[in-house]
Amino acid sequence: MLKVPEILQSNDYPPPKTTASSVPVKQLVDQFGRQVDYIRLSITDRCDFRCVYCMGEDMTFLPREEVLTLEECARLIKAFVNLGVTKVRITGGEPLVRKNALWLFEEVGKLEQLDELVLTTNGSQLVKHAAALRKAGVKRINISLDSLDAARFKTITRIGELDKVLSGIQAAKTAGFENIKLNTVLMRGVNDDETSSLVDFAIAQKLDISFIEEMPLGEVDHTRASTFVSNADTLKKLQSEYSLIASTENTGGPARYWRVPNSATKIGFISPHSHNFCESCNRVRITCKGELYLCLGQDDKVDLMPLLRNHPEDDQPLIDAIINSMAIKPKGHDFDLRRAEPAVIRFMSHTGG
Repeated sequence: MLKVPEILQSNDYPPPKTTASSVPVKQLVDQFGRQVDYIRLSITDRCDFRCVYCMGEDMTFLPREEVLTLEECARLIKAFVNLGVTKVRITGGEPLVRKNALWLFEEVGKLEQLDELVLTTNGSQLVKHAAALRKAGVKRINISLDSLDAARFKTITRIGELDKVLSGIQAAKTAGFENIKLNTVLMRGVNDDETSSLVDFAIAQKLDISFIEEMPLGEVDHTRASTFVSNADTLKKLQSEYSLIASTENTGGPARYWRVPNSATKIGFISPHSHNFCESCNRVRITCKGELYLCLGQDDKVDLMPLLRNHPEDDQPLIDAIINSMAIKPKGHDFDLRRAEPAVIRFMSHTGG
């Protein structure tokens, strides 16, 4: 593993020279004709929670030199935007525990070709950062919320505090974010009895909410089949309680939405098991190590960090690698709850939420 020069550790480091045009010169289209216009970049594998479906209780995190610097993150994003990407989501771990993370949001927020800069967070740091994030150009925030019961919330997150997250949601609303969505992973026998109360909370707060089926990523201390809750069942339950209206709205991701009449809330369902959404996949993920994963549920990847560090003043090798990666983007993932082992060994916190 290459060592990072000390100068790269500072946000005062000047941006590298680039051979990339400021105008997209080539669209990222894979072998199945799908255009990639959305990237999800993890800027840290660290998190101040230890959610049971996301990571193990005793995690070993990456040393600093094996993680992209914020300058490298900005350079990567600019390269993708120059290739036609119009939506960037910053994730983690918990991205807001990364020191000086706001600098990256400010840099990316300046990109004129970018339509959307969005954030996925557990909400724990929003009281501190919400106003600055909105000023930097973040348009939408997704906030994880798996329970409204403080004791249960701590059980699921192992160390998280519900009040801190609820205060973070309020801080985001106060900052003026109009597009705030809650993300909920339902687990059978854990929090699946809170489906309606979470929807009621979203309606009362004028927020959106998405239910995400638990994904078999990383080895955790329970079998996914024992806790799996199908979104088909969740939708059926909610339809018995609310007069839901199917919607064609799309936020650029895999969620399918239903509107709650007489409210500002829409309910999304991200269903990698019960409704495979791969046929319209428009995204790729980059880990905090600079690994470009072409699919969340497969191991096909391209290591971009060596290209960033071996060619600090020339983006062409990086651009070529990104374009060539489209040839190995798989048709889809292969999640199977009947398998005893996870679909992929890496934790969700490693790949990015």
